[in-house]
Amino acid sequence: MSNQSAKPPVIWLNVLVFAITFGVAAIGVPLYAMAYDIPSAMWWWMLASIGFAGFSITAGYHRLWAHKAYKSHAIMRFFYAIGGALALQNSALHWSSDHREHHKNVDHVDDDPYSAKRGFWYSHIGWMLREHHASSYNDYSNVKDLQKDRIVMWQHKYYLPLTLLMTIGWPIVLGVIYGDIWAALLVVGFLRLVINHHTTFFINSLAHMWGRQPYTDKNSARDNDILALFTFGEGYHNYHHIFSADYRNGIRWWQFDPTKWIIRCLSWFGLASDLRRCSGYQIERAKLEMHLKRYKEKHSDTAAADWMERIHDEYDALMQQLKAYYQARKALLDSKAKALKEQVSSSQLHHQFLEVKQRFEDQKREFKGLLRRQQPAM
Repeated sequence: MSNQSAKPPVIWLNVLVFAITFGVAAIGVPLYAMAYDIPSAMWWWMLASIGFAGFSITAGYHRLWAHKAYKSHAIMRFFYAIGGALALQNSALHWSSDHREHHKNVDHVDDDPYSAKRGFWYSHIGWMLREHHASSYNDYSNVKDLQKDRIVMWQHKYYLPLTLLMTIGWPIVLGVIYGDIWAALLVVGFLRLVINHHTTFFINSLAHMWGRQPYTDKNSARDNDILALFTFGEGYHNYHHIFSADYRNGIRWWQFDPTKWIIRCLSWFGLASDLRRCSGYQIERAKLEMHLKRYKEKHSDTAAADWMERIHDEYDALMQQLKAYYQARKALLDSKAKALKEQVSSSQLHHQFLEVKQRFEDQKREFKGLLRRQQPAM
């Protein structure tokens, strides 16, 4: 067999880690629970550890370091580094390097480290079991900015001892406190680790296969409310892949994104700053473009030329109203900021803004209604 057709070498350390932790969690925990009474506190500490590790990945590794969506105080960066070691998903430097490659080359079979185009198994866990991207383990040229962060580099340098301390040492401490080291190792150690691993891995796999595409279909990423429940808000993945610089994934108040809420809360205490939000104009425009695109795909063979021309005219008019709306919104916000400084009234501008907003909403309803209606008979 030629070298080109040979499979990349297996990374046996990763295979053993994933196999042993899953086996112990799936078999060892139930057997121990049937034979002994596991202290109830262990289950609460497991949930707390899941939250600490998970939030360190989503708010720290992902939104802070990989995407620079906000700035964080050194205290929080230290906690993210410790929680990242507990999560056992490699150092923040390495994780961010892989993730930036994923966004740069999403869905490219050869360049995306965990391309969903290779199937569920590969994108979920298989990409970590073979040396497909071995060169990236030494090439961090795409994260030079993170190499200036002393906490990132400290964690990267001492990642192995930090991981051992957090994944083994932490459960042992709890075991000593509650008088059951084996229960702590099994529940807070192995079971917690497996849950953290696979909920994170769902974003690489299921979030590229299952859900909606309200903002773009140029890549495989999906929005999925169910996945958001298990991934600290990371399930709104279609939005994230087109607006990755936003510190939010779920942009509506009712969308479950605890990572966004916690980052926001941290900003109130000076522990987070410069929270980046993508333009509402760009977000709304992306959604409306998808509405138009799907209509054209669905009716490309049946729609009359004059009907399609009407659709495009309505769309152009809607884009003008959308632009006017956000210009009026910006003017209103600027006037309110000025009013705070100069104590001047912005009530007239507020009234004008409401009128522009109403015209935009009416135009949007008319456009969507036009898309829903059947094409007139010829």
